[in-house]
Amino acid sequence: MARASEAKEIQILIAHEPVPTYMGESNLHNTINTQLDQSQEIVHRAEDAVGKVPAMIYSELMEGQITESILNMAKTRRSDLIIIGAQGLGRLAGALLGINGQRIVSEAPCPVLIVK
Repeated sequence: MARASEAKEIQILIAHEPVPTYMGESNLHNTINTQLDQSQEIVHRAEDAVGKVPAMIYSELMEGQITESILNMAKTRRSDLIIIGAQGLGRLAGALLGINGQRIVSEAPCPVLIVK
């Protein structure tokens, strides 16, 4: 898709909810490290999936409410397209998208593509 549209810039954003602080210091540290490792693995898989394209690729990990993070980033960076994964969408595509997907689709400043 990036090749076909001759994209000049691709932004990969991995957003995750904040880790609850009530876990105790050692559990909190382990949970944060696990979440960071998982997020970095997702970034690497996304970069590999994009492959070689004549575009700048920027990757970023962000902590915060997922829907807000994606929408704010798309507005701030004036994105042309948001592509989100359908991961976690269960029965009937999460009741036809899931709450995050529904909000992103309805409030996004640009088209949204949901991939499985």
